[in-house]
Amino acid sequence: MIETILDIPTKDGAVETFICQPERGAHPPVLFLMDAPGIRDELLDMARRLASVGYYVLLPNLYYRAGKDTKYGPDVLEHGSAEHTRMRAVRTKMTIPPVMDDVAALIAYADQQAAVKRGPVGAHGYCMSGPYALAAAARYPDRVAAAASFYGTWLVSDAVESPHLTLGKAKGELYISCAEHDELAPPDMVKQLRALFDKSGNSGELEVQLGVHHGFAFPQRWCYDKPAAERHWERLIALYRRRLG
Repeated sequence: MIETILDIPTKDGAVETFICQPERGAHPPVLFLMDAPGIRDELLDMARRLASVGYYVLLPNLYYRAGKDTKYGPDVLEHGSAEHTRMRAVRTKMTIPPVMDDVAALIAYADQQAAVKRGPVGAHGYCMSGPYALAAAARYPDRVAAAASFYGTWLVSDAVESPHLTLGKAKGELYISCAEHDELAPPDMVKQLRALFDKSGNSGELEVQLGVHHGFAFPQRWCYDKPAAERHWERLIALYRRRLG
């Protein structure tokens, strides 16, 4: 595979992006949107796995507005730690519309690359970026043909472009995977989201992974669940195969 890290121009500056792609040919582009702890080796390895099955994967550092090199140490998940506090100061200021501008910039960049197959785009996000991936399918329905959210946080909220308000705008197939145990996506919220999803008429699926916790797909997380994580890969890759080729 070929890997590179470069700055992609955006409306608000330039977003540092890890790109991973197969060595030969042109491949469908996929936007891999990070979770709250941010860019780290764990995510790079996940991007590599997706590229290995035939995709041009872009993993942007969505915290770039706080500084190009905004990354956090291993204790970022420890509530009350200095890194967790520093991350939250950036995370809580983020909203969906600016990230949609970033998505547009990333798609525009991908469209100019010889190694990218022209046509539909995929987007998937974890944790805080679950809403971003679904919002991208609604904001850019003629480009984002497949979008997935894995334990997305607060998919029903009063945020501008909250996914629950725009499900019907997506033309692409949506896949929403929730963890049974997740205080950031509690059962009542998931129940409400499911009703709205069914009403939207989208051809995709919303499912709850039983017996697992928020973060189950991350190999280095305490709650990693291998069967659920492998199911997440199977569902994601199958979605992209159907909609992107």
